[in-house]
Amino acid sequence: MNEIRYLAGVSTLELDPDLCVGCGTCLEVCPHEVFVPAAEGKKVRVRDRDACMECGACRHNCPVAAIRVEIGVGCAQAIFNGAGSCC
Repeated sequence: MNEIRYLAGVSTLELDPDLCVGCGTCLEVCPHEVFVPAAEGKKVRVRDRDACMECGACRHNCPVAAIRVEIGVGCAQAIFNGAGSCC
């Protein structure tokens, strides 16, 4: 996969490892592979916060609310805004 990079250090993505139950849903829904299985067990960890486009797929699909991200902040909003003005 080609690495998509956004502005360094500005992503609002947060994962609470204490709440994570290791269901793996975030691994399946994240379009940029931001999450990876954690080495210590079934839980996940954030591989690269700066690859997060803040689309919110992980947050909306996490059954235990272990993921927080401000949807539409930063790069995702810029992409959405630009898509409507292309023609």
